[in-house]
Order: sequence, then structure tokens, then C-alpha cells
Amino acid sequence: MTEFLEDSLFAGVTISLLAYILGYFLKKKFKFGFLNPLLISIAATIIVLVVADVDYEVYNKGASYISWFLTPATVCLAIPLYEQWQLLKDNFKAVICGIVSGVITSLVTVFVLAKLMGLSHEEYVTLLPKSITTAIGMGVSDELGGYVTITVAVIVVTGVLGNIFGELICKLFRITEPISKGLALGSASHAIGTAKAMELGEVEGAMSSLAIAVAGVLTVLGATIFSYFI
Repeated sequence: MTEFLEDSLFAGVTISLLAYILGYFLKKKFKFGFLNPLLISIAATIIVLVVADVDYEVYNKGASYISWFLTPATVCLAIPLYEQWQLLKDNFKAVICGIVSGVITSLVTVFVLAKLMGLSHEEYVTLLPKSITTAIGMGVSDELGGYVTITVAVIVVTGVLGNIFGELICKLFRITEPISKGLALGSASHAIGTAKAMELGEVEGAMSSLAIAVAGVLTVLGATIFSYFI
């Protein structure tokens, strides 16, 4: 199996896509929130690599091609925002305050937990960009001296949890305003949360798309400041 992955240029991509298709099929069939396609694809890929005794670096040589689509896919999220442009202008102040609150909450939470758990500086800055899209979070972590690989894992976990529990949390706290739900999902769980927001409605998806971009920029600035705290 290892030789097959080394010799085949797109074997890693094929495994990743098949694992995601499996997750998507299970989500559509059983409609359980915890059956997130991304979560299932991660688990399925790990099982394949462990059972076949394949080193991650070997697998990643082929699978890394998927990451090339990450930035263009994030940029495409501007389309639903453009379609709701008038709504954004009408609620501009509330939208900005909501995103800023989300970013500050994320950074402060990481800081407090890092203090309580006695994390080192490297471990602390690794977690700071947990709520922004991977394309930006990797650069922030690397610039601040964090562990980029762990940052990617933390970002994915954050997004998956937001995708699974975001709607439930909104119901528990009786948050019914579409703009609020979209901003919460986008600022807390980036693109994966935005996928859930788009399932909820056009307004939720547009606001979540905006939150990804603005929260990403604010987190770059905020994480740089917070990095000096530990």
C-alpha cells in the first residue's frame, strides 16, 4: 500500500475524496448531526492509513493537492454576501460589533485556558487562530512560532464542533435572528461552520461568509497582540 501511494500521484487525493463521499452519504442517509462528512472522512482516512501502515508524509504528498483549492473556495464565499449586500448595509454596526465580540471571545478564551493549564508560549500561540479559516490560521501560527500541524487539527476540530452543535446552541439560547446565527457560526467555526449556516438559509450563509473574512483579519491583529501575554 505504501508503494502504491508513493508511485501514484493522486492516490492521496482519491482516498480523501472517497472518504468524504462516504461521510456525505452517511449524513444524507441518517441525518444525524454528529455524522459530519468532514469528521467521518478524517476518521476513515486515519483508519486506512493505520491499517495499511502508511506514513502520513507519504499520504500527504498526493493529498496536498486538495489544499490548493482552499483559498479559492474561501474567496467564493463572497458570492452569497454580495447577494445580501443591502442587508449588510442596513445592519452594518450590529454586524461589525458581533464579529468583533466573537474574535475577542475566542482569543480571551484561549488565553484563560492556556493560563489555567500552564501551556508554553508555543502551545498557546498554536491555539490562538483556532476559529479562523485554515488558509489564514496556518500563516498566523507559523509567524508566531506555533506548531502549524497542530493548528490545522485544532481549526478542523473547532469547525466540525461548530457545524455539529451550532444550530443546537442557537436553539438552546433562543437565538432566532438569521444575521446573529450566521455571524456566530462564521466567527466561531469559519468555513465548516459556514457550510452549516448555508444549510440554515441564505442570510445565515451570507453573514457567516462575511464573518470568516473580517474575523480572519481581526484575529491576525488580535493574535499578534495576545501572543505577548504568555
